[in-house]
Amino acid sequence: MWPYLDKAVCAMIRRTTQSMFAEYIGKYKIQAIEFEHLTLGTLPPTIHGLKVYETNEKDLVMEPAIRWAGNPNIVLVLKLMSLQVTVQLVDLQIFAAPRVALKPLVPTFPCFANILVSLMERPHVDFGLKILGGDVMSIPGLYRFVQEMIKKQVASLYLWPQTLDIPILDSSTVIIKKPVGILHVKVVRAKKLLKADLLGTSDPYVKLNLTGEKLPAKKTTIKKKNLNPEWNENFKLVVKDPESQALQLQVFDWDKVGGHDRLGMQLVPLKVLTPRETKDFTLDLLKHTNISDSRDKKQRGQIVVELTYVPFREDSIKFSGPLDGNGEMGSVSGRSTPEEAPLSGAGLLSVMVQGAEDVEGKRHHNPYALVLFRGERKRTKTIKKTRDPRWNEEFQFTLDQPPLHELIRIEVMSKRKSFSFRSKESLGHVEINLDDVVYNGRINQKYHLIDSRNGVIHVEIRWSTV
Repeated sequence: MWPYLDKAVCAMIRRTTQSMFAEYIGKYKIQAIEFEHLTLGTLPPTIHGLKVYETNEKDLVMEPAIRWAGNPNIVLVLKLMSLQVTVQLVDLQIFAAPRVALKPLVPTFPCFANILVSLMERPHVDFGLKILGGDVMSIPGLYRFVQEMIKKQVASLYLWPQTLDIPILDSSTVIIKKPVGILHVKVVRAKKLLKADLLGTSDPYVKLNLTGEKLPAKKTTIKKKNLNPEWNENFKLVVKDPESQALQLQVFDWDKVGGHDRLGMQLVPLKVLTPRETKDFTLDLLKHTNISDSRDKKQRGQIVVELTYVPFREDSIKFSGPLDGNGEMGSVSGRSTPEEAPLSGAGLLSVMVQGAEDVEGKRHHNPYALVLFRGERKRTKTIKKTRDPRWNEEFQFTLDQPPLHELIRIEVMSKRKSFSFRSKESLGHVEINLDDVVYNGRINQKYHLIDSRNGVIHVEIRWSTV
């Protein structure tokens, strides 16, 4: 890698110093400053040790001990009137212990989006300077002065917590959209629907979902034999991008046998809504969303809805995780109580089941996780033949009040592929007190599984208020 890093670093040095050199042009009779030669040589740095930090975040944190006694060829030329002064860097040695964080880890190659570099202590830099062939670093006092100046300059730029951020992947290609608000939908009624049954009536119900989501659509109740049904039913949908997402409404005729016929549909872009303001819509139902289709002239009736988009508060997540988390196991109960905490109001509880370690069954190892909360039951996919499954699945619960003094239960189960009397087996469970999530906005911890010898589950839970 060194030849490629050499080119990249030298290009960065040229770009960085260009503006610095420009400040001196015209001063002190200087006409130009430019590199005559700039290469870091053929000897790469060597790593003499490596410390790796285990964290619960989606990152990889390392501290390599780097030494470099290189053979660079760096010659700078100063043009003073008719005189040219050459300054050459020789005998360069650098000892440094940077902290390198690869974050966030993503499924796209090379599996991380950014490199963050910072120095945990001031680096040791040793070198010689030759001006017009003479070694000026032999001048008494100058060597120590230059050494201290370089250490101060480097430390001011990159000494922890200052960092050098090197983007590797375009953020738009790896960004994972997080929930930003809740759309409240009230399906009021429909009018003059199509007659889908032989007896001149229909059994309508409404399916509603947001575009760009893979979650199952929500449904109203079925109104039997009614072309002008009244529902007045309320739903909450989690919004991730109000600028591009739209609410999709589909009216179906329920049939006891066979597929259900779609009576009509309509889309409402979320960008037409003003946050926290309720807006009424009376929408003409269409066969499909291609409005320019001249063949779709049949009157399909109308649907009436009330929509309110409520964004989350920007300060609802009160977390800024340290770069070097110690990865300790979390306790199942306990809480911290800052003075100002989001204790009231609706919000979204997001549960990310990252994975588990050392889960062992007596008869089979095909683990999946169950998330149980307020009567709802959600399940991850099954990972076959492993004791260390990685699920990385997120589940969401929209709540009217913060889940104070409530527990969420997560069970790890195993299921045999073929049917048998003992096809399911419990591999352990944990009950997590949600008080810490409400007060802090987020927890990201590993928990020992109850009724498991060594099993551990990694869970991240967020509470966002509106």
